[in-house]
Amino acid sequence: MTLFLSALALLLCGAAAAPVLRRAPRWASAVGAGSAVLGALLGLAAAVRGLGAAAGADLRLAWTLPMGSFHVLLDRLSSFFLLPLFLLAGLCAVYGYGYFGQHARRRDGASWCFYNLLIVAMALIFTARDLVLFLMAWELMALTSFALVIHEREHDDVRHAGWVYLVASHISLALLLALFLLLGRSAGTTDFDGFTGVIQVGSGLADVLFVLAVLGFGAKAGFLTLHGWLPEAHPAAPSHVSALMSGVMIKTGIYGLVRLLTFLSGPPPLWWGWLLIAVGLGSGVLGVLLALAQHDLKRLLAYHSVENMGIILLGLGIGCLGLTTGRPLWTALGLAGGLLHVLNHALFKGLLFLGAGAVLHTTGLRNMDRLGGLLRRMRWTGLAFIVGASAISGLPPFNGFASEFLIYLASFQTLLSGDSAAVWPALAVIGGLALIGGLAAACFAKVVGIVLLGEPRTAEAGQAHEVSAWLVGPMLVLAALCLVLGLGAPWLVGPLTERMASEVAGWPAGHPLAAGIASLRTVTGLLVALLILTAVLAVVRHALLRKRRVSAAGTWDCGYLQPTARMQYTSSSFAEPLVSFFQPVLRTRVEGAAPHGLFPGPSARHTHTPDTPTEWLAAPLFRGVARLAWPMRRLQQGRVQWYVLYIAIMLLVLLVWKL
Repeated sequence: MTLFLSALALLLCGAAAAPVLRRAPRWASAVGAGSAVLGALLGLAAAVRGLGAAAGADLRLAWTLPMGSFHVLLDRLSSFFLLPLFLLAGLCAVYGYGYFGQHARRRDGASWCFYNLLIVAMALIFTARDLVLFLMAWELMALTSFALVIHEREHDDVRHAGWVYLVASHISLALLLALFLLLGRSAGTTDFDGFTGVIQVGSGLADVLFVLAVLGFGAKAGFLTLHGWLPEAHPAAPSHVSALMSGVMIKTGIYGLVRLLTFLSGPPPLWWGWLLIAVGLGSGVLGVLLALAQHDLKRLLAYHSVENMGIILLGLGIGCLGLTTGRPLWTALGLAGGLLHVLNHALFKGLLFLGAGAVLHTTGLRNMDRLGGLLRRMRWTGLAFIVGASAISGLPPFNGFASEFLIYLASFQTLLSGDSAAVWPALAVIGGLALIGGLAAACFAKVVGIVLLGEPRTAEAGQAHEVSAWLVGPMLVLAALCLVLGLGAPWLVGPLTERMASEVAGWPAGHPLAAGIASLRTVTGLLVALLILTAVLAVVRHALLRKRRVSAAGTWDCGYLQPTARMQYTSSSFAEPLVSFFQPVLRTRVEGAAPHGLFPGPSARHTHTPDTPTEWLAAPLFRGVARLAWPMRRLQQGRVQWYVLYIAIMLLVLLVWKL
């Protein structure tokens, strides 16, 4: 606990010092980033120690507020979520220092202040054991991340994205406030220790609490229909902030759902697992489809966050089905796969956002159709991005494969059991994961082909160069971790996730996850053998060709004597077959006239794919609320006296109601 509190203290000191140094932006950035890195190292040490501890470190301090206390607990579940937080926060701080670089401005001091406070807020969310402290940290996370999103607030689209995010954050807070008020009232306390056993499974209150949790935590995690803020906020924020928000911040919603399961007394109802699987399938499939149709690189990555939250929910859903039906193997594999994907997603999604930021930093472009040929100009960035693209597509030998394999294994075990209550959900998970994986591979084949390969489409892309070591270093570290966690998964998955799965499910450590680890070890062994065989063949090929003359020639150009970069595939043309197939869902709009005649004149064709859940559900709902709320604007007189009168009237109404 001392290490954890020292990390928070160091982060708070950096947050306080950075704005004071705003007149010297380089010093403000150095102090802000340096304190974030040192605090992250201390926090990482505390998280590793917490994972290995038999009992959690507990601290309870009284305060002068009417309710609650400063009560934090560093148990295994909290420590697991702290791992990606402090790991990614430290690397993003290094990246951010180089990202601002020579163009540091006075506002950067405030940005580093909010960055450090955001880390503190998330650390408190993962360790808080009092609902008042939890909600205070949740609100601090919302406000600091809002301030980071609007860092470039001189742009209209950035301000719009910030307000969308702020509204979504406070909808989440309102739902969680209702959840915790009901839970606290039933338990008679604000302390989480008193919540255990309060949720009587099968009661109407338990069902209401679960739905509120899915909605409240889902709004932050970006579940389907609650995801509208992600494609707005992530492109607007600085890239290292986008990496931290996507890699860790949205996982606070996953943490909240998992923590809620620890409060249960008895197995959850069957429909809880079905609901998680249904939401996971919708988020995963629609998220990757919307990503496939995007032109903006960071917006595409934002939709992939929705997809990966869906994959995590699929694992949690299978785990819930195992709890309901009394099948420990399903529960162990499902929860372990979902929890491992939390860590894996933080690594490869953080890497991809940092890679997108490096492209933006050197070219000033996010539109993929204006890029191209960057791999020859940014070799290290391109290599790291390809590793991240392979990992997010679930391709071996990288870490995304390991967590998805465990979820597959849990689903097949469920399917083979023949249990009528779980066969159809398991079949849906298998089919959904296969579809998500195939579409993700197609999407990142598009990204790599359009952005990194081919020829530059614009002068900005042609003049691109490799970014500084401050930016490249964190990307290479994350790429290496993706490979290490992929190849070392059979030996790491047990220490990382087994105890957390046991803590949620309520059985002693060392339960049936060992069977899944053995299968993963077999697959990994075959994969390593294939890699070794490939390396041997490469060496043999090199030896055979060493003494032979090898010439290079251009590829067939279809008869064009002077091909140009405009003849290459665009992101739209590459994805057009798949987008057309899913047209009833995506509703892609095509604008412009096609060429016609023997000697066609200039023509143009543009495609735009709307966010269909937001356009069909969220937008009409908010328009309806706006129409209902418009007459109430008359109450905003702009005079303090009127607001005091409103408060007095409300107090009188509450007093009469109480009496």
